[in-house]
Amino acid sequence: MAEIDDFFAAWGMADATDRNAAIQGSVAGDVVYADPRTDAPIQGPDALAAYVGMFTDASPGATATVVKTETIQGTARVTVAFRMGNGMEQFGQYFISPADGPIARMTGFAGTGAPE
Repeated sequence: MAEIDDFFAAWGMADATDRNAAIQGSVAGDVVYADPRTDAPIQGPDALAAYVGMFTDASPGATATVVKTETIQGTARVTVAFRMGNGMEQFGQYFISPADGPIARMTGFAGTGAPE
């Protein structure tokens, strides 16, 4: 699951070259990504790197850290802590397949799904 950790570590990389290399190294060439902030699924490593770059540029000093991972039959459910440079913290959950190897599909949700 190194690819999952590497992908989310890229969200905190200020250097665009390093960030793009980390993303390219962690996803498949036909990766599809969606989260609550995307209007439509993002397709391909270049488009995904540009999306992550917008987050990084808008939130200097922010990080995204995998805090929990569970897998079932090749799919991972990953809880990620987004820590902003201003000290604010938000959690999200992602469903990622495959769980091992380059990421082909990733769908993210705000929060952890806990009852409110």
